[in-house]
Amino acid sequence: RWRESLVRKLAIIALAAAACHRGPPPGTSLTGAPSPREAAVQFLNAARAQDLQAMGSYWGNERGPARDFLDRSELDKRLIIMQMCYDHERFEILDEREGSQGERLVRIQLFRGNRSKTPTFKVIRGPSNRWYVLDADYASMGDFCR
Repeated sequence: RWRESLVRKLAIIALAAAACHRGPPPGTSLTGAPSPREAAVQFLNAARAQDLQAMGSYWGNERGPARDFLDRSELDKRLIIMQMCYDHERFEILDEREGSQGERLVRIQLFRGNRSKTPTFKVIRGPSNRWYVLDADYASMGDFCR
């Protein structure tokens, strides 16, 4: 029963977030970000704003945004979980370095109340020289994922 209740709540959140979507500015349709750091920043800003559509435009892989190749219901489920985990009051970008396979590793400190977490986002270059959060280091988030 608690799972059914959780699924209903997540569905309501997804619908509300979709209704509040703030898409790209008029005249632009680019997804991703011009730099690895900016991809991480925009992903986190979208998570804080509970904007699943925007999160989906910065989360992806070398093919582009996940929203272009994942099944919509699967994408929404993953984004809802990530939004809950990466919701924050503030964050700081600590550093950025090159990964072992050409990706960039952006280390971030997230703050929520008197707690903090320090995930390392793996960011990868996609189409049109745009950058996408490939891996948000979910395993490091622990109790932030409520």
